[in-house]
Amino acid sequence: RKNKRYSKELKIAAIKEYMNRECSLEHITNKYKISSISIFNNWVSKYNSDIEIKDYDPKPEVYMAKSRKTMLEERIEIVEYCISSNKNYKATAIDHGVNYAQVYTWTKKYLEFGTEGLWDKRGRKKSESELSEVEKLKLEVKKLEARNKYLEMESEVLKKVEAIESEMVRGSYKKRNTKQ
Repeated sequence: RKNKRYSKELKIAAIKEYMNRECSLEHITNKYKISSISIFNNWVSKYNSDIEIKDYDPKPEVYMAKSRKTMLEERIEIVEYCISSNKNYKATAIDHGVNYAQVYTWTKKYLEFGTEGLWDKRGRKKSESELSEVEKLKLEVKKLEARNKYLEMESEVLKKVEAIESEMVRGSYKKRNTKQ
């Protein structure tokens, strides 16, 4: 199922017709081919609250688009464009050829942390000074567990080597005794 497109003019015409009590709610939703009464009620609520009624033109390709790699400077430019366009994430995503979710996330991080929030930290390990006390302890536990596993494996190998050597000594002893 695809989302329907509703123009601003259609929304206002339907709302005004309803407000003038010309038709019932069901009749208006059928007449204007509005997918549900709850959607229409939402429009009426916005209209009564003096919230701007806008065109609704879903662009699924913006929401489903694959994310692409961007440099820090480009992310800053995209976020500043988004903020200057009154946080119109969809239009920003379309204009810059990126995913809607990327624009939303970058803008949120930028508003909370500034340009520092836009750094791509994937694949980057924190330095020792950046770690919290808990993170340092967890790292130490991981190191100790890895060392313990290594020592256990080394011990197993030594036992196997010892068993093989012992078998070889016994085998050569038996060969010497049987020859006599």
